[in-house]
Amino acid sequence: MRIIGEIPNSDCKITLFHWNNRYLIKLEQGFLEQTYKIDQFDLASEKDLEKIVNPEFIRQAVVHFSAMTYTLKQAMESV
Repeated sequence: MRIIGEIPNSDCKITLFHWNNRYLIKLEQGFLEQTYKIDQFDLASEKDLEKIVNPEFIRQAVVHFSAMTYTLKQAMESV
């Protein structure tokens, strides 16, 4: 797995990878992470990843992190 780069963001850590003919967009926030996989042949170049990871994409990912936190909290209460 090769790290292509990172996208600076104050809400989460964003790392871009290339692996097995796929691009991976990995977002991390605390103990949670989201990974989005894109076939490398669906993009013209690695630079297209920066177009995908736009402010709206990040905003939605942060919303998902909130939902994930809630889901985990609910599950942990039953332990």
